[in-house]
Amino acid sequence: MTMDIAALRRDTPACARVVHFNNAGAALPPAVVVDTVVDHLRREAAIGGYEAEAEAGERLEAVYGSVARLIGAAPDEIALVESATRAWDMAFYSLRFGPGDRILTARAEYASNYIAFLQMARRTGAEIVPIPSDESGAVSLPELDRLLDERVKLIAVTHIPTSGGLINPAEEIGRRARSAGVPFLLDACQSVGQLPIDVEAIGCDMLSATGRKYLRGPRGTGFLYVRRALLERLEPPFLDLHAACWTAPDRYELRPDARRFESWESHVAGRLGLGAAVDYALRLGLPAIRDRVCALAERLRARLAELPGVAVRDLGQRRCGIVTFTREGEDAAAVKARLGAQAIHVSVSTASGTLLDFEARGIPDLIRASVHYYNDESEIDRFVAALAAA
Repeated sequence: MTMDIAALRRDTPACARVVHFNNAGAALPPAVVVDTVVDHLRREAAIGGYEAEAEAGERLEAVYGSVARLIGAAPDEIALVESATRAWDMAFYSLRFGPGDRILTARAEYASNYIAFLQMARRTGAEIVPIPSDESGAVSLPELDRLLDERVKLIAVTHIPTSGGLINPAEEIGRRARSAGVPFLLDACQSVGQLPIDVEAIGCDMLSATGRKYLRGPRGTGFLYVRRALLERLEPPFLDLHAACWTAPDRYELRPDARRFESWESHVAGRLGLGAAVDYALRLGLPAIRDRVCALAERLRARLAELPGVAVRDLGQRRCGIVTFTREGEDAAAVKARLGAQAIHVSVSTASGTLLDFEARGIPDLIRASVHYYNDESEIDRFVAALAAA
């Protein structure tokens, strides 16, 4: 599919005012997402929150189907929650660990996930084992093979680390997890919306994602996928009258579907906006999105590599729309502030986000420029010129 970039930019009014290379933080939403959220909030103001939710019942139900289509799942395997972190936590803390049980993870694992590992290790005596990286910086598959034994109770990996462009080999990890009978939790926070995702092809048992990044949805939205075959073995770490039914004074029954990981109260307008964002991405097609995003990112990397004193820091043989770099003589926060004053948006990644990775590479911080399909080549030119003009 050929994208009409001019039309997509018109559908994103902020493109006329800013160069937004912070899509790995929060992308600019298309007009339909904004309108969907605002229209529902106005409806709540007009008739009441409960009444507006009831009126939107079919549209809300359709969001589960849209998310399921996005990742190749079934609607009853989807839970809608308020963030990718909450989705990930609900899955992780549903698992049971004991002394000596092992959690295998990546060296570039995200801080929120690793902190949860540390807490679980402290509570239960489980062990955290980072899988060594290969020469490209991705998870080493031979090392994973070496570590996979009867002590391993979970493989939990971030598909695309927050601090660079590499794409971890999720399908190859999934094949090994499935063969070993070990649950596989994939943090797809940065990959959903920029890459085609098929949970059956990947072989993950659980997947967490956010709305605000490459899906271009509202903040405060996310979702969790749990494979039906695993679902019946998991009890969420906390429940309410939506996740379970109080059946007798001393008994309750869990919902039979993934909505056992939800809570009753939710951001209804945000959920509708998430559905609009997913449908927008599906209409464009994820293969077309991937091709456009990756091409823009490679163009940006090539232009940055031409600048004196600039070092592109992305790892991986397969790389995505996140471009990270350092500039000699100027710390990352100063670069961000200088570009921001010119309405050019980037973010900064520090060791607090992926500590093991940063320590191994000896890097204190990075500038992160993350492109999306609505960005264009003229913005790359403007970005490189502004960066060079110090």
